[in-house]
Amino acid sequence: RVAEELIFGDENVTTGAASDIQQATRLARRMVTEWGFSQELGPLRYADNEEEVFLGHSVAQRKNVSDETARIIDSETRRLVDDGERTARHILTEHLDDLHILAKALLEHETLSRLDIDAVLRGETINRDTGTAAKTRAGRAASVPSTGERGTAPVGIDPEPQPEG
Repeated sequence: RVAEELIFGDENVTTGAASDIQQATRLARRMVTEWGFSQELGPLRYADNEEEVFLGHSVAQRKNVSDETARIIDSETRRLVDDGERTARHILTEHLDDLHILAKALLEHETLSRLDIDAVLRGETINRDTGTAAKTRAGRAASVPSTGERGTAPVGIDPEPQPEG
């Protein structure tokens, strides 16, 4: 969402970030309610309030946290998401040239793998027909196709995200 604001302006932000916002909110809430990442609430686990449903209608609600605690959970969740947004804005602003390069590549190719991103940021073009990247810096093409490798991914990081499920 921040990238869209920086590239297209506030008035042209799309709904494309809805899933990202949902995931950020879910993660921040878990940080607060399950993992103790809130100074104000401390290292306690807080269960969500639950509704019992019968034939599609809510028939009872069980409160696991007080209204005041629920307000604090919401406030702390909001603080974490806002901090993440500020951090994203700072990083993207610091690397605005790279953001524009990647935005252009995404408009052209729709999806980019990690290897594609690395190639584009090195100034290479993506050639989907052969699966290689050719250097275009200073208008010269490479005589040997690039493997796209630039070292290995850090331990525990999958270079190609896999679909969930």
